Amino acid sequence: MAGIDDFDLTAAGRRATGSDFSTALEVLAAKLEDALGGHTQVQRKRKLLGKPGPVSEINVRIGESRYSLRQTSAGPSASRLREVGGIAIKRESLSIDDWLAGLTRDLEAEADRSAEARASLDRLLG
Repeated sequence: MAGIDDFDLTAAGRRATGSDFSTALEVLAAKLEDALGGHTQVQRKRKLLGKPGPVSEINVRIGESRYSLRQTSAGPSASRLREVGGIAIKRESLSIDDWLAGLTRDLEAEADRSAEARASLDRLLG
């Protein structure tokens, strides 16, 4: 089985600057939706006639953390929200690389605790 290091989220983070961010966001959204299903929520901008447009935000809930990556008018924005018992206790802004590294660590830790999470991680790596 491939290791978590083989899922090169950091490379996606390096591409996630400037005009490449929109493309990286699309690819990352598709991978996370496919692998994590209900743990991932993707919001898209709307085009004319209600057609779905490009990804504007990705939210991933892993354990007690909620990771948010969004495209804003000022550029990319990444954050992590820590929750305990459904109550937000800490929100922190992150660089794209730190967001990807934190998400990877939490996915790996969750996979160690849960067979379902391990299967999801295997889909990301596969």
